Amino acid sequence: MADDRAETERRRAGLTSGQFPDEQFTDWHQALLATPAPAPLLTEVGKVIEVADGVAVVTGLARALADELLVFDCGVQGIVLDLAPGRLGIVLLGPSELITVGEEVRRTRKVVSVPVGDGLLGRVLSAMGRPLDDQGAVTAIAHHPIEAEAPGILSRSAIFRPLATGIKVIDAAVPVGLGQRELIIGDRQTGKTSIAIDTILNQKDSQLLCIYCAIGQRGDAVARVVGALREREMLSRCVVVAAGDEETPGLAYIAPYAAMTMAEYFSDRGQDVLVVFDDLTHHARSYRELSLLLRRPPGREAFPGDIFYVHARLLERAGQFTQEAGGGSITALPVVETQAENLSAYIPTNLISITDGQIYLSPRLVRKNQFPAVDLGLSVSRVGGKAQSRALREVAGNLRITLSQFEELEDFARFGTRLDDSTRARLARGAAVRAALRQAERDPMSALEQLSVLIVAMEGLFDEIPEHQLGSAMLAVRLAAKEELGSIERAFVEDRALSADERAQVVSVAMNALQGAGDAADA
Repeated sequence: MADDRAETERRRAGLTSGQFPDEQFTDWHQALLATPAPAPLLTEVGKVIEVADGVAVVTGLARALADELLVFDCGVQGIVLDLAPGRLGIVLLGPSELITVGEEVRRTRKVVSVPVGDGLLGRVLSAMGRPLDDQGAVTAIAHHPIEAEAPGILSRSAIFRPLATGIKVIDAAVPVGLGQRELIIGDRQTGKTSIAIDTILNQKDSQLLCIYCAIGQRGDAVARVVGALREREMLSRCVVVAAGDEETPGLAYIAPYAAMTMAEYFSDRGQDVLVVFDDLTHHARSYRELSLLLRRPPGREAFPGDIFYVHARLLERAGQFTQEAGGGSITALPVVETQAENLSAYIPTNLISITDGQIYLSPRLVRKNQFPAVDLGLSVSRVGGKAQSRALREVAGNLRITLSQFEELEDFARFGTRLDDSTRARLARGAAVRAALRQAERDPMSALEQLSVLIVAMEGLFDEIPEHQLGSAMLAVRLAAKEELGSIERAFVEDRALSADERAQVVSVAMNALQGAGDAADA
């Protein structure tokens, strides 16, 4: 009985009946000695010697690399921004209150990466790609670094497809193309964000994916944007990346790069993406704050010397790409704020030189109740008519001249000079055209509606209509165009100008609609 029990124990130990434990140990020892020794793992540990609001200074990490991600003992992460002998300047990606002097910090040998994939659509994310909504964890297929080299010239093709914003003054006079970088610039409260959001909402019937990056915005402002996207059923094709004003400046600094990385995933698969950066003024101020706290030498307006490169390496990643490079496109709409209409300030001039044009929103037009307050004299699109349908280009060709002549005559007429009949007619035509360019917020228009309203305005059918009735008159023209001018849409599909008969048809339908609207108003 005892022998059977001993045999059972030997089998459990992996021994045969003729093998003893000391023999097994010898075999195991010999096998262990024959195994290659593992390579030594070098672990570097640094210590915090200074902490400020959003930055820290670390010593002891002599092998750390630029832009490397570090982890503090408290769990806060940071990015190596400054490399100096014996010390590192770290941009914190979490609250600096959790970090204490003398705390240990370790290398990760990684750079900041964010999740990418179709699972990001419909989500509200932080600059690190973490969810800010109540929909659970983010479903991602990979994590990509936020910094990437901009595609070369051989990977780019000409911009030729229009981006329909749904705003007639932009689509007619300042057309934007897919792959373009168009700056939205103006003072506070001039409607910059509204133009960007209306452009996103107008993509409901297209295949364009949208990414809205809020930099330094208040939480309620971001919530209103998310609410508008959800109400118009556009949130499912959008990604919202938010770095609020209550968060550390480091998160505001990396937010636009994270948004661009997410956009590059879709463009590499041949899809068209629209990215809105709202706004890069806050981004520049966050970077200036970090640089000054790290004792970098200040330059013009106290901005560091590399602020141009900070924005250039971001916006140069947008463009229309060749089929060999994926065939997709990234359209960038950066927003920048001016003070007292000062377009020659440092950050605005930098971004104007980087981008392919600007949409300038004038506070003078805001005071005249002209919304959207697009100043056509200072707005320009360097892509121009190459990304505009021929039908709309032909109608809007004289729009700038008509408005500029009207503004000169309007200033002249303020002196009370007696005007002849032809001058009065030109004043009436200019006032009607300017009023026809007004458009309500969250009311994007199709290309056919824009074409009809502009033809009617340029033909003078709005000249005799009182200003307070012009809104209902334009609505009547838009409704009649959708109901009776469906055949005109062939001109947009075929990319050709309207024929004389088609233009006469538009005028005839509009006259009937205006007559019906006038009869209804009289009744």
